[in-house]
Amino acid sequence: MISTSNLSLRFGKRALFEDVNVKFTPGNCYGLIGANGAGKSTFLKILSGEINSSSGEVILTPRERIAVLKQDHFEFEEFKVLKTVIIGYPRLYEIMEEKDILYAKPDFSDKDGIRASELEAEFAEISGWEAEAEAAALLMGLGIPKDLHDKQMKELDGNAKVRVLLAQALFGNPNILLLDEPTNNLDLQSITWLENFLYNFESTVIVVSHDRHFLNKVCTHIADIDYGKIQLYVGNYDFWYESSQLALKMAREANRKKEDKIADLQRFIERFSSNASKAKQATSRKRQLEKLTLEDIKPSTRKYPYIAFSPDREAGNNLLTVQNLTKEVSGEKILDRVSFTVNTGDKIAFVGPNGQAKTALFRILMGESAPDDGEFSWGITTSQTYLPKDNSAYFDTDLILVDWLRQFSKDPDETFVRGFLGRMLFSGDESLKKASVISGGEKVRCMLSRMMLSGANVLILDEPTNHLDLETITALNNSLINFNGTVLFVSQDHQFVQTIANRIIEITPNGLVDRQLTYDEYLENENVKDLLTTLYSSQV
Repeated sequence: MISTSNLSLRFGKRALFEDVNVKFTPGNCYGLIGANGAGKSTFLKILSGEINSSSGEVILTPRERIAVLKQDHFEFEEFKVLKTVIIGYPRLYEIMEEKDILYAKPDFSDKDGIRASELEAEFAEISGWEAEAEAAALLMGLGIPKDLHDKQMKELDGNAKVRVLLAQALFGNPNILLLDEPTNNLDLQSITWLENFLYNFESTVIVVSHDRHFLNKVCTHIADIDYGKIQLYVGNYDFWYESSQLALKMAREANRKKEDKIADLQRFIERFSSNASKAKQATSRKRQLEKLTLEDIKPSTRKYPYIAFSPDREAGNNLLTVQNLTKEVSGEKILDRVSFTVNTGDKIAFVGPNGQAKTALFRILMGESAPDDGEFSWGITTSQTYLPKDNSAYFDTDLILVDWLRQFSKDPDETFVRGFLGRMLFSGDESLKKASVISGGEKVRCMLSRMMLSGANVLILDEPTNHLDLETITALNNSLINFNGTVLFVSQDHQFVQTIANRIIEITPNGLVDRQLTYDEYLENENVKDLLTTLYSSQV
């Protein structure tokens, strides 16, 4: 178990945390959430001992081991991949190293023999003989094939290094696991594997993530950083979000009878009480939910941007026709005779392993790149706006944000532009910042503002949730659900795709798979297809 007692962290006069008292217990997975700058990653560093608090203490049950997902991807460059994973259990690695030194001694003494015997006993006690097999299984589960296990870390690309470091954190069944954005750079298969691993993990997990589907799948509790405190809520992210919105609604309608509010709360709890992240905890979770009172649910101070896309005109039936589009990049054919038609009301998620292919397709459709062969045509009633994955070219300027956004506004009045920026959380002096120095998340919010001002009836978005916080992702997600135009998009955010898309187009090396269904239905069909393929292969 890990807990804090009167923990505070101050930077000058600013208090990031103040007298935080919180207890994280075994068997639970805590999603640590908070607005940008609230101190999520900092809190994990305090728990791990990487940085010190200003006052108070972290209390760890004696002999319990903390494992942390490393953020320095170059720390183990000279180590082999398998050994890098085993380093995640420091005591085991120390024993292995000391044993190797002892057994390599040419003048092995009786004293060395006694020491070696002690080491062997401890090695067996902490399952040392299974270490390499366990490390290999973790690596393969995260998509690192066996032929890479004996290579040095410096030989791996960035995505593979992240996976190895995640395997390092998971290795050896730690008592407390601290994970900061563990799904970054993982594909769908690896994320699913990690979800299942954490689902069955018996120890304490504290995780920071912007992936709402992941938080909903693995979390039994939410630890919300707000008001300089950390408040624990039983339930997953959706439960926290809905409860905070309910509390906000109640605060705004303070004149309603308390009995009505209690009835709202009871209906809300009934809806969520059976939605447990772990079946074995369903009963205890239900009991905890039923103990909730109005005072337990507090409105969040979190601010959500106002995102709403309003087309200037309605598009006709003939939206987009694509015929035999072909594109080659660096000698590789990434689009091969791609053909499809877009209809009114389509909200299409483009999926597939090759992100470059999807980006190339969008750039062609927006006229930013030419195909090697094939053609496409937009309907005369359509107007398009585009959010590229790489938006850096738009911000290579010394313009302040007011003037930057004014370029794309039909109403050049400064009051209007400032008001629009305020809706996107650029209030006061923030609207006077230079466009060239804002953060990645702020750039995406600016690009979304540009898209809203366009009045387009077709939205094209390439990885729109990159760099965004949970609040902006939620606001964007809801706006695209409510948008009555057409959407073509790419995203790795499961919940984003599932709640928006009514059609899935998968770009594969062998052509397109085009299906009119939701993302979960598509994944279910893919799982069935893979199972049938496996069964057929085993019979041949």
